[in-house]
Amino acid sequence: MKETAEHLVRRATAAFNAGRRDEARQLCEQGLARQPGEPMLGHLLAAVLFAQNEIELARAHIGTSLAKRPDSAAAQLLAARIARAAGDIEGALSHLDRAIAIAPQREVFLEKARTLDQAGLKSQASEAWHAILAAIPRHQEASARLGRLAWEDKDYASAASLLERATASEAPASVWFDLGLVHQDLRDFRAAAAAYRKAIEIKPDFAEAALNLGIVLQESGDPDAAMAAYRSAYRLRPTLFGGIAMALTSASHGRLWLDEGELRRSLSG
Repeated sequence: MKETAEHLVRRATAAFNAGRRDEARQLCEQGLARQPGEPMLGHLLAAVLFAQNEIELARAHIGTSLAKRPDSAAAQLLAARIARAAGDIEGALSHLDRAIAIAPQREVFLEKARTLDQAGLKSQASEAWHAILAAIPRHQEASARLGRLAWEDKDYASAASLLERATASEAPASVWFDLGLVHQDLRDFRAAAAAYRKAIEIKPDFAEAALNLGIVLQESGDPDAAMAAYRSAYRLRPTLFGGIAMALTSASHGRLWLDEGELRRSLSG
């Protein structure tokens, strides 16, 4: 007796959730070989392929699924995520608008904010993130992205408030880095150093955070600690040498290095 599509979807979903992606893919492909175009199997196979970073193949399968079930909000959301990964912002927004029309759910609005952000549509992205924050005042991602956008607009006070809110709970290294940038521009070097150190604690290979930590420590009048941070940045990414050299010679508490080789040896020590 052949398995039904629903049974195969359940088995494939269980395999996928257990981290057995190859097994999930095989089950979906077996089902589609028996029932070409079956929308549930096509949807799930698209999700598996997307997780395996096979973007174009995932896009083809979700398109086939949507042709059979255009009113599936979940399929429209997945199609939007796949389109965004493929760099097709217009296609992603189209799928999201359809998903919102079918079932206006929180996750769809969140994906739309991310898509607008990725597209560099700052005004629309800001509006979308503000709507999310109004509905969910403690939403970390919305606070973090609005904080970054405020920093880019040189609204440092708003940026600091938003990013402090975003880091009130466990936050990614990138958010702490952004908070460091804001404090650095506000010339609160102690707070900036604390934020950069937290970013490095979370992501030890964060070379840019190590470089900026060196800069704020140097501005704070602690050249020895600054050199230690610069050494870490140089070890992690030697191509930062130019930025380190510029920081060392241009800051108010800088040092003069006449010999590039000597500086490289000091940073390698």
